[in-house]
Amino acid sequence: MTSKVAVVTGSNKGIGLAIVRALCKQFEGDVYLTARDLGRGEEAVKILTSEGLKPKFQQLDITDVSSITSAAAFFRETYGGVDILVNNAGIAFKPATPFSIQAEVTLKTNFFATRDVLTHFMPLIKSGGRVVNVSSFMGSLALNLCSEEFQQRFRSEDITEDELVGLMERFVEKTKTGEHKKDGWPELVYGVSKTGLTTLSMILARRLSKERPHDNVANAPFAPLGAGPGWVRTDMAGDKAPKSPDEGAVIPVYLALLPPGATEPHGFGTPW
Repeated sequence: MTSKVAVVTGSNKGIGLAIVRALCKQFEGDVYLTARDLGRGEEAVKILTSEGLKPKFQQLDITDVSSITSAAAFFRETYGGVDILVNNAGIAFKPATPFSIQAEVTLKTNFFATRDVLTHFMPLIKSGGRVVNVSSFMGSLALNLCSEEFQQRFRSEDITEDELVGLMERFVEKTKTGEHKKDGWPELVYGVSKTGLTTLSMILARRLSKERPHDNVANAPFAPLGAGPGWVRTDMAGDKAPKSPDEGAVIPVYLALLPPGATEPHGFGTPW
């Protein structure tokens, strides 16, 4: 059994691929590139292999619970757990797509599917492990445009995971009737999805501190467009951004490789 393993979701291109590249160079263990599309994933592995690196591949579609459970079982049986988990997979729509469709599909991936990954992988995180959830400054922007009531709940230290799920479901349902603005939500689908992800990170961090106080597991959200790297050139963010994906990977890789004994950041990696 190999002692250490790192897993990066949605990593066949962009920041995810850059994170895998950096981890292959800096992490002493196996690094898994994952993608929902087998062909694209294997092609990405070939790119890194041609650079002299040795990534491994695991097919993982985060919107498919059976794919998540299959991957979780593989890492449990092969490695006894996971040392580093970087939740990078995410989507964003172009403005032309109807708002309600944007809301349903974006939150399905960026919040609900990522939550499913965390549900099945958090129990696998080894003592001293690291979890990095790639968020966005758009999450903070969306939060500040929410009603005072919603802002208070998202920032509250007693918000539960069930309450958070209910709020995310409420947003999606209100967009279907065009009542989301009246209900206190902003016109920022991607931002709301990342508000949810960052809040989930905080909830899980509090749970880890209570349930595994001596395991030194650090769990942090990271905003690639709002902290450190700035605007990064990806299919999602566009080709006019000033920073490369490799530059965008610097901070999430730093968080993933926090040394033993590090207790911060934990549940809070960006201004909230």
